[in-house]
Amino acid sequence: MRIATFVHQGQRRVGIVSSDARSVTPLDLPADQAARGALPLIDAAAQGQALPAPAGAAIALGDVQLIAPIPRPLRNIWCVGRNYHEHAKELQGSVFKNNNANPAQWPIVFTKVPECVVGPSDTVQLPGEAVSAQIDYEAELAVVIGTGGKNIAKADAMRHIYGYTIVNDVTARDVQMRHQQWDMGKSFDTFCPMGPWIVTADELDGQHTRVRCWVNGEPRQDGRTEDLIFDIPTLIETVSRGITLYPGDVIATGTPAGVGMGLSPPQFLKAGDVVRIEIDGIGLIENRFA
Repeated sequence: MRIATFVHQGQRRVGIVSSDARSVTPLDLPADQAARGALPLIDAAAQGQALPAPAGAAIALGDVQLIAPIPRPLRNIWCVGRNYHEHAKELQGSVFKNNNANPAQWPIVFTKVPECVVGPSDTVQLPGEAVSAQIDYEAELAVVIGTGGKNIAKADAMRHIYGYTIVNDVTARDVQMRHQQWDMGKSFDTFCPMGPWIVTADELDGQHTRVRCWVNGEPRQDGRTEDLIFDIPTLIETVSRGITLYPGDVIATGTPAGVGMGLSPPQFLKAGDVVRIEIDGIGLIENRFA
């Protein structure tokens, strides 16, 4: 099942996307619940409740504006750095070469503020060179938590997943390094395109899929989630240690090799660039930078 949040005739709706991705059937949600996107459905599922009934006929996907499936997450998005083997290697010779963190010992975890989330085709705003001249892309599979919990065991972790979506963990590299932590350089306005929808866990195994990224049509990233240093169950176990996860929490699992910083010479994003990210079994997002 693919759950989308969209705008149709000026009204925000939540619905189920058809198997051929040509239409979406709106669900019967009050406006205040539809404003939260897929979150009410995730909450209901956690309580064992059924989906709301359909509210009218299917609408052609071309007649709606897709927005982020969770337009405003409950709280900061959990993110994982350097979690693909080849990506960790490509950054060893970059500004990270003096970072003493061992990516093979513990996951590197940081967060992005919920306000930076935008939709799958929205424009990403470059902050201007006075703020940052090193804006980079990171194609990532994101896990959406369905059943909350604390100190979740790795063996139980997959049962806590509601579904999966795509995020671009847009990053201001110079700001990321300047502050000795990553949150600020990751959290600029519009720096988390998300979508195009959530694919539920019964239809996709996030441990076995492919993540790709293009910049202006040029292939940049191509990795499989089998190559994660820390797999999805380990990430859920780690993030939930001493911290309660809630239905609707989002965990971005890391990016494959091929980021702009890792190229020789580095290639950062500029106005007019278009970044396209595709994950097998989910779909694609495409965002212009301005």
